[in-house]
Formats: sequence, C-alpha cells, structure tokens
Amino acid sequence: NPRKNKDHAELQDRLSKTLDVQNSFGSTVPDAGGFLIPEAMRTDILTHSLEKSVVRPLATVIPMETLTLAIPAIDDTSHATNVYGGVQAYWSEENAAITESQATFRRIKLEAEKLALYHEIPNELLADASALSVWIGQRMPEALAWFEDDAFIDGNGAGEPLGFLNGDAVISVTKETGQAASTIVWENLVKMYSRMLPSSHGNAVWIASHDTFPELATMALSVGTGGSAVWLNNGVAGPPMTILGRPVIFTEKVEALGTAGDLNYVDLSMYLIGDRQAMSVELSEHFKFQNDVTAVRLIERVAGRPWVESALTPRNGSSSTLSPFVTIATRA
Repeated sequence: NPRKNKDHAELQDRLSKTLDVQNSFGSTVPDAGGFLIPEAMRTDILTHSLEKSVVRPLATVIPMETLTLAIPAIDDTSHATNVYGGVQAYWSEENAAITESQATFRRIKLEAEKLALYHEIPNELLADASALSVWIGQRMPEALAWFEDDAFIDGNGAGEPLGFLNGDAVISVTKETGQAASTIVWENLVKMYSRMLPSSHGNAVWIASHDTFPELATMALSVGTGGSAVWLNNGVAGPPMTILGRPVIFTEKVEALGTAGDLNYVDLSMYLIGDRQAMSVELSEHFKFQNDVTAVRLIERVAGRPWVESALTPRNGSSSTLSPFVTIATRA
C-alpha cells in the first residue's frame, strides 16, 4: 500500500529527528543541558583529622598570672653521696652532735611565648558556605593546639617552648654494635627502660613515630640459635600498645625512623606547661572593610620546658645516668 508506506516513512523520519534532539542533551556537557540540572553542594567540609595533643594531657600545667613565673626546684643531680642536692643522714651516738646537711635549690623560669594563627576570608565565602564558619570554630583551634604540641616535643626554646627532646636532661641511648641503619632492636628498648628515673616508671609512656611500627611489630629476642617475637606473637589480635607494661603513643610529630627522637621513653609529668593566656578566637569585619574581608585571629600565650635540667647519677655511682626523658641515638 503506497499510502501506508508513505506514512511509515514520515513516522520514521520524525522519530529520527526526535532522537537527534534527545541525544543532544546531557548532564556532562554544560551547554547541552548540564546547566539545567540543579547543583547541590554539601554543607560540610571534608578534612583530615589532626591527632590529639600528646604532651599537654600528661604534663604538669600551671596557670601564669604574669608574663614570667619563677618556680623553686630541688637541684638534685647526683645520689652518689646525698639526695636533694646535699641532704645526708648520719648514724649517730647518744648525745653526739648531729652533722648538718642542706638541700640545694634552683629556680625554673617559665616565660610565656605567643602562638598565633591568622586568616582573611572573603565575606561572600562566609555567607555562601555555611559550613566554613563552623569549620573555623572547630578546626582552627585544633591546628593551633597541633603546633603547640609540636613545640612541647621538639621546640628549641628561642621564642618558643623548649621541647623535652632538646632539654639538657635527655639521655640518648647508643645503638647496638653492628646494628643496621633505621632499625629498632629489643636491646634498644631494654636499655632505654633501664635509664628511666625509677620514680618515673609509673608515669612514663613510649612516644614513637608512626613509621617505627614495622620495626616494633617484627623485633625479636634471640635465644641461642633461635628466637621469638617480643611484641606481636600472632596476626589475629591487635598490637598490645604497651611495651614493658607502659603505654605506646604513636605520633607524626617526632623524628622519622632511624633519627634520634623516633622512639622515646618519657615521663611527661616532669614537663612544665605555663598557661598565661588561654586560646582565643576573634573575628573582625572592620579591619579590611574596604576589601569586604573578615579577619580571623587565634592567639594563645604559653610556656613550656622540662622540669629537670640534668640527668641523675645514681647511688651506686654508675656511669649509666637516669632521667625522665630517654631516647635512642641516630641509627644511620
């Protein structure tokens, strides 16, 4: 039927044109229809979480009412003949004169330093991204605390706190004879434990770089021609997170594997933190009013330094001095 064939041909032609139009639109090409699709933006901000502070929760924290604070302390560096820097008891006969002895004192000076963080944020961004103001209020104080913690660990004491790794009391245990570079062996840990001030074992923790974990997890104790793992003994249970009964804290803030400071055994109660000005967050729309920018400033004033300033010679006169801050020397 010619009429029927003609109608069928026209229908096919229209269908083909319709498909051409439909196929010209798409969500991936903006000018082909992508602009027609509403864009929804999540109001939260994805971010890497910063690790929690290592030092402050375990340190001795003292409020400071002035810029500097002098704290009296015992100057106790040797127990070879006395304690507390000169105190000595004597066995005495009846009615005999008692020999005098005295303690020796020193002063620890805490001096607050300012730690600051500053941003300038366009007001349009603050208005359009509602999550940003929440993020600033939560994450920026975390960032300031992160840098504070870093200084408490490794600060040089010049315009910033003196970190416990740079204090005069820190003991560095030498590597084993023939020990390979960038390794940790069981003997390192045993010797570090033996150099801890005995009164500090109850407070001491291991502070380790995250990249020391493979060494800790695979270290072994040699016994004759054999040996066995000393920290992990199976792959089912998680790591015990203790070494010789004391907690292990992994952090990115200490040195990399093989460098002095990658593994530390420390009593952080012997680290002093002085709080002069608590962390404050302030916003100003007027500082750069002409630029339509809001300035954000975070400030705190804080001091930090080890309580002890030298290692202690034990009663037996051993050359293996004792300290609340012990680390391993570089293994290069």
